[in-house]
Amino acid sequence: MKIQAAKVIVTCPGRNFVTLKITTDQGVYGIGDATLNGRELSVVSYLEDHVIPCLIGMDPQRIEDIWQYLYKGAYWRRGPVTMRAIAAVDMALWDIKAKMAGMPLYQLLGGRSRDGVMVYGHANGADIAATVEAVGHYIDMGYKAIRAQTGVPGIKDAYGVGRGKLYYEPADASLPSETGWDTRKALNYVPKLFEELRKTYGFDHHLLHDGHHRYTPQEAANLGKMLEPYQLFWLEDCTPAENQEAFKLVRQHTTTPLAVGEIFNTIWDCKDLIQNQLIDYIRATVVGAGGLTHLRRIADLASLYQVRTGCHGATDLSPVTMGCALHFDTWVPNFGIQEYMRHTDETDAVFPHDYRFDRGMMYCGETPGHGVDIDEALAAKYPYRPAYLPVARLEDGTMWNW
Repeated sequence: MKIQAAKVIVTCPGRNFVTLKITTDQGVYGIGDATLNGRELSVVSYLEDHVIPCLIGMDPQRIEDIWQYLYKGAYWRRGPVTMRAIAAVDMALWDIKAKMAGMPLYQLLGGRSRDGVMVYGHANGADIAATVEAVGHYIDMGYKAIRAQTGVPGIKDAYGVGRGKLYYEPADASLPSETGWDTRKALNYVPKLFEELRKTYGFDHHLLHDGHHRYTPQEAANLGKMLEPYQLFWLEDCTPAENQEAFKLVRQHTTTPLAVGEIFNTIWDCKDLIQNQLIDYIRATVVGAGGLTHLRRIADLASLYQVRTGCHGATDLSPVTMGCALHFDTWVPNFGIQEYMRHTDETDAVFPHDYRFDRGMMYCGETPGHGVDIDEALAAKYPYRPAYLPVARLEDGTMWNW
């Protein structure tokens, strides 16, 4: 068996997605996701100019060897563009192998470790009252876990407050829009949200919160300490993780569980965090961390230190990544939770899939492969639209972490 052709499909059914389709000389094809929010064309160029020419004629069954070829064979390696290109190839090859075996992907990974995958949704509002109402809506839909974000008085366009009830797309303009941030205002307001949520709904549901890299280590420790009475499932991205040792300070001062990793690209980004047991959940993704082949290594390392998975699953990842993630989640022994933001009806139509949601759980299907396809004719009706993620500034104009 040889790889006969490969092509990149860019479509924008409400937001941009980059899909790689690999076809073999036996007529079997697989698809992978290479979407990089706000930098889609960089990945397209890397795939078309540097990756696809190398793939033609290779044996698609040699998944590990091809992964090593694309990683070790690139002197300028790692980084979001390179690793998402590798991830797209990896997903497509696993899709092909599972189809050839006549099995759903999770069977090739080692079979089921669980029947269903607990997921969390996003509840947000302009203020505490609106967020409390939104959390109730997710509880009514059957969610067992909900991430809660609120607007903060005096902060312009606070992170996580979407423009709709179920869908949140932050990439909103052809050039970056500007949002605001004030740590003191957030620290004074966010704990009040969770106090109200626990008073309203009790402690039967898991609650999560995303700091989105906004706090210094000391500030993050302060927030974690203040949130302890409300027993969060996790505090996510409480401080930037480029300096992995920064989490030592947070860990020393709070027992609130910590999660990080949605922007990580390789095992090296989280090695110290895991080995030093500075986090409780690793949020690396199939598409961001080089595909299933590499994400399995991260999960295996994490399992040695009782760190569980909590894969990123926002709408900047296509249904292809969600399908792969659910097969991974179904297999991985040290599973924690899976983020699940619903795609629009237009996106679901472009990417027909067999996974489903039921009462707070997601279930991958039994279709051979990862269970997600692409309708190329329909995809062509949604041309690429430039869209940047916002940036954030403090009140004095200083650039901050978005």
